[in-house]
Amino acid sequence: MPHPLSCRSGMLPNLGIHDFSRVLCNAKLRMNSSYGCLWPTKDGKPVLDQTLPPVTLPEKSRGYIQVFLDGGLNQQRMGICDAVAVAKILNATLVIPLLEINPVWQDSSTFTDIFDLDHFINALKDDISIVKELPDDFYWSTREYYATATRANRVKTAPTHASANWYIENVMPMLQIYGIAAIAPFSHRLAFDNMPKDIQRLRCKVNFQALVFVPHIRALGDALISRLKYLPSESESSANYLKDVTDSRSKQGNGKFVVLHLRFDKDMAAHSACDFGGGKAEKLALAKYRQVIWQGRVLNSQFTDEELRSQGRCPLTPEEIGLLLAALGFDNSTRLYLASHKVYGGEARISTLRSLFPLMEEKKSLASSEERTHIKGKASLLAALDYYVGMHSDIFISASPGNMHNAVVGHRTYLNLKTIRPNMALLGQLFLNKSLTWPEFQEAVFEGHKHRQGQLRLRKPKQSIYTYPVPDCM
Repeated sequence: MPHPLSCRSGMLPNLGIHDFSRVLCNAKLRMNSSYGCLWPTKDGKPVLDQTLPPVTLPEKSRGYIQVFLDGGLNQQRMGICDAVAVAKILNATLVIPLLEINPVWQDSSTFTDIFDLDHFINALKDDISIVKELPDDFYWSTREYYATATRANRVKTAPTHASANWYIENVMPMLQIYGIAAIAPFSHRLAFDNMPKDIQRLRCKVNFQALVFVPHIRALGDALISRLKYLPSESESSANYLKDVTDSRSKQGNGKFVVLHLRFDKDMAAHSACDFGGGKAEKLALAKYRQVIWQGRVLNSQFTDEELRSQGRCPLTPEEIGLLLAALGFDNSTRLYLASHKVYGGEARISTLRSLFPLMEEKKSLASSEERTHIKGKASLLAALDYYVGMHSDIFISASPGNMHNAVVGHRTYLNLKTIRPNMALLGQLFLNKSLTWPEFQEAVFEGHKHRQGQLRLRKPKQSIYTYPVPDCM
């Protein structure tokens, strides 16, 4: 049997998940006895190996670390994990991260609006010190304070994927002088490679154990999951079963459903620089939006649409993802949950997908307006609900790579759940070939996705541990 670390393709050898984890972990233990392992139980769920000492809380903190996080929910989620790691590296106390208002989504949700704060602090109490707010001595350290002038204790120059040593050399002196360091921007500011094993393990613990959504998100998510599992077989209005569908099992479905993350909003369409068949008016509208929002930072615009598609750089449209699902064998009896924000083009754009999958549901069709009161207009909370439902689906598939895709794929890998990763380059080439028959298209899709259905893959250099948690996390 070849050593698992020698697999050239990154694919794991033909071992059961339990056997593979033992082999891999034993190999790592021989190389570094401080490495911690996650053993999967018989049901495939990973658990931390308790034979090694846990990361311990330092005796005294060197000061406070404050971070300001840009982006949407999942980019901020990764930033939170990195913030905990940086606090550990610097032996500092972490202030609950501040979430910036996204210029696209205009969502002012805070950490406590999205994540269970008490669980977060309790889960990490043995690893780092966390405070909900700064003591009175540092009352001045606010977003407004750093926005009005250059401040000596603000770190603006943290490089993308900075090393642990960079923080020790550049931020620790700041802590010693001022007692606090504010880091902004802080998106993707910690490297994935050449990190101490205990820091990697801590990042995994934050992402997969400490970050839990607030109770009302979990409760609404559980309600949607129950309704998806037990939808009436007949084409009844959702209003008939919103409240009491689980009281009767006489008309229950088969208990299985697929979550489709359809990231096809105007922001994504504009940033991709692809043509989506909307004619001259659509091209002009996207070009204007691209200039205003992205201000010339769309690198893909130098390529033709054919080049972008053949390279897999275009997000799949609702019609294209529908054809992919059909080619993979999903039919009109599939229970499909549509996880998305605003679909560019509205209902007209997803009508074809809905005709292929008439049992397709979404938040509005499954939850009453009263149930959606607390999340209405809140992009981060809507995304959190989709994330939660996606984590409890039988199969998850995303129509476009991105932070949501990466976060859910990694989390489902960690829990050994089935996830289909579309082969974007293959699909782009197939959709450009107008002479393909349906059987030919179906065969090409099926063959091209045999090894893209949740198989464990070793993380390669520079790849994210949040997307590829093997072997750092499990």
